[in-house]
Amino acid sequence: MDWLLSSVQHYVSTETLIWLTVLSIIFFVGTLIAIPFILVRLPADYFDVRVPRPWMQDHHPLLRVVGHIVKNALGAVFVFAGFLMLFLPGQGILTMLIGISMLDFPGKRRIEAKLIGQPTVLGVINGMRKRRGKPPLILAPDS
Repeated sequence: MDWLLSSVQHYVSTETLIWLTVLSIIFFVGTLIAIPFILVRLPADYFDVRVPRPWMQDHHPLLRVVGHIVKNALGAVFVFAGFLMLFLPGQGILTMLIGISMLDFPGKRRIEAKLIGQPTVLGVINGMRKRRGKPPLILAPDS
């Protein structure tokens, strides 16, 4: 084990390793709090591709553009953090899913439905929702 640590320290400083460890712990604890909080508060039909999801449609156009930029930037951060959590402690798949749901790109809703439609993912999310007294997520039959 000492050999591995010395090899890593040859490329990355000890201070950087400590910061990565601290960030990993913060991400882990943050996702344990944020992910259930977000998933429980979504409407049951949020991932149903048959239901339109307009966002900020009644706001000033400039505010809507700024809102979309901020939402997409935050979504990219969540996707990146979720990817890192595949290798570090944290809920990587669920974090990436939240990030993807915040991004705007063609075909996004179908990808979300496919990810959510996986029996394990859907079971975990609906289990969280059931414990909080929320109805299960509704998906389109072909998802």
